[in-house]
Amino acid sequence: MTAAMTAAPDYSAIKAKQNAAWASGDYAKIGVTLQVVGETLAERLNLAPDATVLDVAAGNGNATLAFARRWARVTSTDYVDSLLAKGRERARAEGLNVRFQLADAEDLPFEDASFDAVVSTFGVMFTPDHDQAAAELMRVCRPGGTIGLANWTPDGFIGQMFKTLGGHVAPPAGVASPARWGDRDWIGQTFAGRAKEVTVAMRDFVFRYRSPDHFVQFFRTYYGPLHKAFLALDEEDGQALDRDLKATIARFNTATDGTMRVPGEYAEVVVTKA
Repeated sequence: MTAAMTAAPDYSAIKAKQNAAWASGDYAKIGVTLQVVGETLAERLNLAPDATVLDVAAGNGNATLAFARRWARVTSTDYVDSLLAKGRERARAEGLNVRFQLADAEDLPFEDASFDAVVSTFGVMFTPDHDQAAAELMRVCRPGGTIGLANWTPDGFIGQMFKTLGGHVAPPAGVASPARWGDRDWIGQTFAGRAKEVTVAMRDFVFRYRSPDHFVQFFRTYYGPLHKAFLALDEEDGQALDRDLKATIARFNTATDGTMRVPGEYAEVVVTKA
């Protein structure tokens, strides 16, 4: 094999581009619509009050707030400072005591076995080095503790949306799809060797918008990956992406009145560390 074929991806460069993408638009406007996922995960984990919880790639704080409302001692982390600022505003508005800290999910600045639970909702799945991120989740969780995740699945709506996007804007070379985190087999292979138990429950988050046009316009304005993709394409290619996104929506849309009601499958993962 040639050196080019065997060279590892430049994860630092990839993360710098990802950071810029997630900082563009205004992901918080998307994030707040997903709050129910954090609440559902918090109920599933059923932690005792005062449990220590680390929210990894927390975005604007959906899981952070959900666990803090249940009296957990939460540390909320992300590598996009502007998203942490949004989470901080939300916690302050609700009078919740949360610690916020800038952190890379692939290199968490915490000691081994520091937390009773480590969680992430649609966050850690977007790290470029999946194996390293998974190892970090396990490292900072105490023995007998819990890792709780919500990850979009490959065959669900968001997984297919990213597949559609990848047909127009090539993903970074050598980086696997984020939706791999929603694959039962990959989750099992990745965590089982270091876990006492791994359970995966498939759930749906329903995307409700005024119309498919409304969804695409909202996401291309505020959702970093789509926002950057449309900026990178010329008018003709942007129109093609628009059409293909709406075709993807049509495959999943259960509404019959012109609105959009799309069940978005995700995997709710609970790992008990050995």
